[in-house]
Amino acid sequence: MPEKRNLTRELVTRNSRYSFMSYIGMLPNPDKILSRTGKSIDVYRDLKNDPHVWSCIQSRKSGVLSLEHILIPNGMSDAKVREISKIINGLDIYQVIRDILEAPLFGFQPIEITWETTAGGRKYFLPKKIQAKPQEWFFFDGEGNLRFRKKGEPKGVELPERKFICVRYEPGYLNPYGNALLSKCYWPVTFKNGGMRFWVNFMEKFGMPILTGQYTRGASFDESRKLAEELANMTEDAVIVTPSDIDIKLHEANRSSSVDLYKDLIKHCNAEVSKAILSQTLTTELEMGSYAASKTHFRIRQEVIQSDIKLVESAINTLIRYIVDLNFGGSEYPLFKVILSDSENMQAVDRDIKISRSGSIRFTKKYWMDNYGFKEDEIEAVGT
Repeated sequence: MPEKRNLTRELVTRNSRYSFMSYIGMLPNPDKILSRTGKSIDVYRDLKNDPHVWSCIQSRKSGVLSLEHILIPNGMSDAKVREISKIINGLDIYQVIRDILEAPLFGFQPIEITWETTAGGRKYFLPKKIQAKPQEWFFFDGEGNLRFRKKGEPKGVELPERKFICVRYEPGYLNPYGNALLSKCYWPVTFKNGGMRFWVNFMEKFGMPILTGQYTRGASFDESRKLAEELANMTEDAVIVTPSDIDIKLHEANRSSSVDLYKDLIKHCNAEVSKAILSQTLTTELEMGSYAASKTHFRIRQEVIQSDIKLVESAINTLIRYIVDLNFGGSEYPLFKVILSDSENMQAVDRDIKISRSGSIRFTKKYWMDNYGFKEDEIEAVGT
């Protein structure tokens, strides 16, 4: 029978698997692109300069930014909820949401909170500034804790409580840095940029017609050089005057098949970027498709939006917990909730009504308060 003490402690850890980690106190980012190229995570920030990547990012973020939000009491008194709602409304909440939604792109996003004490009657300790900080300034230690990189501090600096919110996208035990979607875009954007460069070179070489000038034998070097200069000028002015014994021919380049190769490469790379960031291509690629395919792509987009909503709600609810702990105390926290479209809300309402009428499941007061914003005194139990 195994000893009980072996059951109450973590036996298999990162430090026990990788001895160097306990020495340096740092868990390297296991991202395959970063480890194989030797680059820092800031290389993903450069990918945003690609127009298609930027378009996909804006499309993904707009799915959440276009929605409204509410504050659900969740058992807290109305007076305190009004105070917290006033605090939240005083923030640039949409910029905060934009910063939170950087987490899926880079895997994680540290957000620093700068607090201040208010003047006047009752003094509150409130967030003055909420600002996303560059990912390369931070790392995770062997225990999975976020630390700040500081010169002269090999093991970094421990972060104060309630000072940072670290939003992570699909983190795991082996990878607390999260899953960076821009990592999946690195090679498609790299290949696309190479294809664009070759395409421009191709157009410079074959986009203009080739002029061939022929002169009779015995012409001097100066005469041939002058003819070459005149032909070079002709590409701009398209006019030349020569003696009658000089034959000039215009050769048109026919390279349409090569142009299609460049187009197909760029098109394929853009599609890969769309799939990586949006999980579908139809909302960014103008392609002919069936109505069923359109519905499938739209459903996938809705699922991505719902996933991002959970990230946003979790991060802002962490901020609300900080505010409540520092100013009000207690164990009751209101909930920040993003409101989906009316049609989706009605589907949820219809579903809950059907389940309730079936008699097999009965929802609690807390369920109705958490999901629909009811107050406790607005719900009355009805006998069956």
